[in-house]
Order: sequence, then C-alpha cells, then structure tokens
Amino acid sequence: MAKRGPIGLSITQLRQILASRQSDLKKLTKQRKALQKQLNAIDFRIARLDGNETTPRNGTISSGRKRARNASSLVATLEGVLSAKGKPMNVGEIVDGVLASGYRSSSPAFRSIVNQTLIKEKKKFTSTARGVYQMKK
Repeated sequence: MAKRGPIGLSITQLRQILASRQSDLKKLTKQRKALQKQLNAIDFRIARLDGNETTPRNGTISSGRKRARNASSLVATLEGVLSAKGKPMNVGEIVDGVLASGYRSSSPAFRSIVNQTLIKEKKKFTSTARGVYQMKK
C-alpha cells in the first residue's frame, strides 16, 4: 500500500506533480529570457530614434545623466576657496564656497566628499578644530 500525503496523493504522484511544475518553470524562464531580449532590442531602437545614447555592447539604455566635468579638480577648487578667505572655515562654509565658485557635483553626499578630501590631503590642508580647516602654512 502506497503512503498517502495530507491531501490524499501518494508520494509518487506528488513527485510527478513537482517534476511537471519544474519543467514548466524551466520552459517559462526560457521564454521570458527570449522575450526580454526582444524588448531590449526594441528599447534600443526607440532610444536611438528618440536621440538618447545607448551602450551597444549590452543594449541597455543609459539614463542620459552625465558626470559633471569641472575645469579644475576638487582639491584645486578647495585650495582656491580656502586661500581666498585666508582664515579657517568649517566644512559647510567650504562646501558653499566650492559650489559658489562654479564647481558642479551631482553627488547627494557632496559635503562628505569635501570632508574626506580635506582629511586626505594632509600636505595642503590642516585641521584647526573639529570640522574646521585652513590651508597649510
């Protein structure tokens, strides 16, 4: 006599159902992959017609957002801001000065980047107090 599961099916029947579902899952996954490839190709063509650039190697569409390019590096801009003021400044004032000088950044954590740069560049900047920096003399 075959063992019955909680729903009245034998173990063999449950295994057959499981195998059938795994097979169906494999087929559907393969179908989805093929359809996704077709959608990517269509998206690529739409983006080209729309004027957006894409990366042709993988067919993905770029967001159109480009990294900000500045005339001078962040370190050079920090030097200019701190030299112009001539006295120690806190990080918030320095960030405001950098942005006022025309430096562009799309980073949501730009203040942290400025702070890390001031800490890292020990040859050029010195800390007079916590969060307060000036040019090294």
